[in-house]
Amino acid sequence: MGRAVVIGATGQVGRVAVGALARDGWEVTAVSRGGGRDEGWPGDVRAARADRSDDGALAAVVGDGCDVLVDMVAYGQEHARQLTSLAGRVGSAVVISSVSVYEDDKGRNFDTQEEPDGFPEYPVPITEDQRVVAPGEASYSTRKAALERELLDAGDLLPTTLLRAGAIHGPHCLTPRELYFVKRHLDGRRRRVLAFGGRSRFHPASVHNIAELIRLAAARPGTRALNAVDPDAPTVTAIAAAIDTVMGVEAENVLVDGPAPAPTVGDTPWSVPVPVVCDMSAAERELGYRAVARYAETLPDTVAWIEGRLSGRDWREAYPKMFQTYGDLFDYAAEDAWLAR
Repeated sequence: MGRAVVIGATGQVGRVAVGALARDGWEVTAVSRGGGRDEGWPGDVRAARADRSDDGALAAVVGDGCDVLVDMVAYGQEHARQLTSLAGRVGSAVVISSVSVYEDDKGRNFDTQEEPDGFPEYPVPITEDQRVVAPGEASYSTRKAALERELLDAGDLLPTTLLRAGAIHGPHCLTPRELYFVKRHLDGRRRRVLAFGGRSRFHPASVHNIAELIRLAAARPGTRALNAVDPDAPTVTAIAAAIDTVMGVEAENVLVDGPAPAPTVGDTPWSVPVPVVCDMSAAERELGYRAVARYAETLPDTVAWIEGRLSGRDWREAYPKMFQTYGDLFDYAAEDAWLAR
């Protein structure tokens, strides 16, 4: 299949993608800041140390060239230009983007959701033709949009497949949304408040399905943006029930119509007022993609990983980025006070 270089190889998606490419016959160089290996990789995977922000180090691991460069951590216009500068030595690229680049027809997006009437009303499902936010430096979404614009415009130099991932799940995640329910069970909490009637749907994306898309796109170079999500988009209530099953517990849902009734009460990492559900027809059509995993099937590994990382540690120490992103997800005193009222 040729030579593949994977940047961010020891991250959540990278670990699985390296294995998928290697087993598909690619000669893989797995690049990370630490230069480590995953125990699941085939023995002929070559691990290399490089910081992707160091242009010289990245150019060195590409060396005389590679057939495909897979980038898990590209972010912003500067990374796009870094990749296109290697165009003469790279056959094609596969780059992870995000569904957060989408905005609705009124210009509302993930960045405006905290404003009054600011949450976008996306079509169901969202196709790749949906408009995206203006590229810029203001936020995660606008920087991902800038990354996309630069790479798509440079498609003649470097054919690039952009994968717009949903709510990524699986082991090694730094911000696992499943933590919300797993920790509650570990703490003996058997009642949970769910905003928006528990009907929120924020499309998940398994690391295994993203890795399959990477594998297929590597073998079919092109310039395009494709959604990267699971075949199912379960509600928050369904996700909670699936985690209950994995952990062998029973819990009661307290459903609230509308947004969270109080700060730190009922606002899960999936809680959105309208569905965020993506269409996968383009990937099926262009790559011959078929999902290799469903959400509930992959949960045991995810739950086990979260439990192991929490063992003996405060959750904010185990998942500092989760705390920075969502704040206090386990304010039980506030929840009990609200339930008592």
